[in-house]
Amino acid sequence: MGHLHKVLGLTFALAIGVGNVIGSGIMRTPGEVLDIVPVVELALLLWLAGGVHCLLIANTASELMTAVPKAGGVYVPVRKAFGDVWGLLAGWTDWLAFVAGVAALAVVSAEFLSLLVPGLADYTAIVATAITLGSAVLHLLGVKEGAMVEISASLLKTAFLVGIILLVWVSPPLSASAASSAPAAAIGEPIGILAIVVAYQLVYGAYSGWTGPIYFVEEDKHAEKDIPRGLFYSLLTITVVYVLLNATLLYALPIDDLRQSDLPVATLLEGLFDETGGKIVAGGAVLLAASCLHGNVMVTPRILYGLSRDGLFPKFATRINEGGTPNVALALSLVLAIVLIFSGGFDFLFRMMGALAVLTFVLFQASLFGLRRKMPDLERPYRARFYPWLPAGVLALDCFLLLAFLWSDLWSAAYMIGLIAICIPIGHHLSSQRKQDAAAP
Repeated sequence: MGHLHKVLGLTFALAIGVGNVIGSGIMRTPGEVLDIVPVVELALLLWLAGGVHCLLIANTASELMTAVPKAGGVYVPVRKAFGDVWGLLAGWTDWLAFVAGVAALAVVSAEFLSLLVPGLADYTAIVATAITLGSAVLHLLGVKEGAMVEISASLLKTAFLVGIILLVWVSPPLSASAASSAPAAAIGEPIGILAIVVAYQLVYGAYSGWTGPIYFVEEDKHAEKDIPRGLFYSLLTITVVYVLLNATLLYALPIDDLRQSDLPVATLLEGLFDETGGKIVAGGAVLLAASCLHGNVMVTPRILYGLSRDGLFPKFATRINEGGTPNVALALSLVLAIVLIFSGGFDFLFRMMGALAVLTFVLFQASLFGLRRKMPDLERPYRARFYPWLPAGVLALDCFLLLAFLWSDLWSAAYMIGLIAICIPIGHHLSSQRKQDAAAP
């Protein structure tokens, strides 16, 4: 069967943290957020709040994943605290979300690549599949090889965004009134609470993926130190880049242009370099999306591997090749991702998974309190700061966001209830079966 290789360190934890977050979302979201809340200061505050929010959850995640350092991600402490039913729900939700992410990022990568090579526009699904399989081959070579690709890609795309920021601030504004007109144009009708919540959901979505390091806790040589550091340092980096990029866009573009732009970074660079700017953005977008895809490809099989090892999926998915990659779990994940690529089903799956992903995070954070009560003597290399008040406050905030999301999308609420209903009998059956196997002579 093989075993996971303990060969990773802090550099990879930082790279997967940054790499799983900074993707095509930051290329599209700034204009959408500002269109919903057309107040410069409020928009920037939301981007800052998103980073702070994730940092506060990382405080909880650092304790959970260093106390239970097993591959599988967020479902591991949930199952430990609340049993197979909720563990199964968290694990399957997490796995499906990442598989849908692989499919979506592959399609986005192919679409941006077609801007550079127009002849590929009619073969989006085929190109997306080829990109996905290429990333998988790199990871099949071994966890070290996959890690080196992720580290290199994360450095390149961070440098790409920082380069854009620096270039704009040392260049003259695109128009004489661009910078000065933005704050004045931001003043408009009053902003409602619902608009703020919707805008924040977009911001929060742009930060999704920051949990990347926790999926490799069993493969990190010094997980008790590297996982907390990887989470905090990568989130600080992402927050700074996101806030500065948004401030740069607001400085360089008239706010009305920014609100109407689907790709504001493209609008910005086209103003600086004409058509060449569009090519630069397309190339950068391919890099951002493809490297984010690679991170998802590395994460996804580890969730299925953990589920399989804990008896929540057939045992054959625990197979690992000589390089340390869960190759059967990777193959199964790729098959579903490719089906979604050709069917376009990832759009449906993303809508369905939206509420479920928030629910998974609520369960994940709640497991901190469940484990503290259930296993008070468990060794905890990192203990959540300001427990219980700070983690409880963040958990309450996410419960509010979950309710707000469900209220705004009743179909997702129905899907969530349906999946819970499915997981309850399956979880009970698996739990009973494991107890029978343990009692058998």
